[in-house]
Amino acid sequence: MTTNRPLKVFLCHSSNDKPAVRELYQKLRAESWIEPWLDEEELFPGMDWNLEIEKAIEATDVILVCLSNKSITKEGYVQREIRIALDYADYKPEGTLFIIPVRLEECKPPKRLSRWQYADYFEGQREQTLSRLLVSLKRRADLLGLKIEIPVLKQEENLPEKKQNNMSWMEDYHSKHAKPLEEYKTDKLTLSNGIELMRVHAGKFIMGSENINDYEKPQHAVDIPYDYWMARYPITNELYNAYVESKGIKHPVDRWEKKKDHPVVEVSWNDTIAYCQWLNSLLKVGLPSGLILRLPTEAEWEKAARGSDGHEYPWGNQFDKNICNTREGGKDGTTAVNLYSPPGDSPFGCADMVGNVCEFTYSILTDYPYKTQDDLENKKKSDRRVTRSTSFHYDGDLGRCAFRDTVGVSHIEDDLGFRVCLAPPFPK
Repeated sequence: MTTNRPLKVFLCHSSNDKPAVRELYQKLRAESWIEPWLDEEELFPGMDWNLEIEKAIEATDVILVCLSNKSITKEGYVQREIRIALDYADYKPEGTLFIIPVRLEECKPPKRLSRWQYADYFEGQREQTLSRLLVSLKRRADLLGLKIEIPVLKQEENLPEKKQNNMSWMEDYHSKHAKPLEEYKTDKLTLSNGIELMRVHAGKFIMGSENINDYEKPQHAVDIPYDYWMARYPITNELYNAYVESKGIKHPVDRWEKKKDHPVVEVSWNDTIAYCQWLNSLLKVGLPSGLILRLPTEAEWEKAARGSDGHEYPWGNQFDKNICNTREGGKDGTTAVNLYSPPGDSPFGCADMVGNVCEFTYSILTDYPYKTQDDLENKKKSDRRVTRSTSFHYDGDLGRCAFRDTVGVSHIEDDLGFRVCLAPPFPK
């Protein structure tokens, strides 16, 4: 059941933090699908402010608890607001996205708030944090069944003349061929065969890490200049079976019917390319113009996994064995692709991007800094391709979003699968 109303967001804060909170309020208010609540905007002379704040918290969909060193130590009203919010949170089903701590500066959140992943709304990174907050708020709206419309930015016209000879193939393709996606006003698409796709917005993100693995270094910014959609889940045994039946071939997973919603494994890179070609032929009428279904590049995969601000894991910087299928969980095999969703999801809402199975990408392994044109090196018929993520066989320290590995195009394993993305095609 859907409801046509905005998402209600309550901003819990200390008076000392008014400037930053007021700025956040104005940015949320600029979103047509969000109805933020801030005391100085909603309380008028003569109102019982205790009663009004309790009513607002009771009616809200999400509470942003804004924190600073002053607010967490202050013996004041913000502490009472937090207690009221936490009391209401106790009545919500486990895993409900209801409270989001928002740090305005480096500070340690109060103990009762420590179980929720916080957002860092620091000076110098507020736009990136706002983008992440909007993704979380959109997911909350979806879970509540709210019918919301998010305006889509139209494709820019008359791009400035900017070093045309130095444009990457992606920028060049986008400027010449990509069609406006005005008809797709949602951050989630569901194809006719049931594949769910999550929108990843154009722009820069942090790629790589300063980990001990040299092939993850150096950490650097990469710009993907177009929106694309990443599959919410890896391709499952059931989805792959439609391809198997159409081709009259044997399913690669024995007794797959007992694991319909597990990721398909025992497929090679060549198999995944053939699957994508078949999928495009099957669904071509329903796809947005100018985009195809294909394997993601490793840059597209990593951005969808970690968001724009370089978190180590999809959910943050600390590994959590309880929200992914790695060796620490003791599953000793694949699990349903939605088992750890939404707690283990990425900022864009993609699930299973740590654990369960390693995933093929389109890319070959090249040295960093990453260059989008390197993805065209596949024309040299390299027999090895980059894989991302880790699987149930491996420890979580290899489940970092930046972790890279490589396998041959004919290689198959019981923990190696893939997911698709909807994106511009590669130049011929």
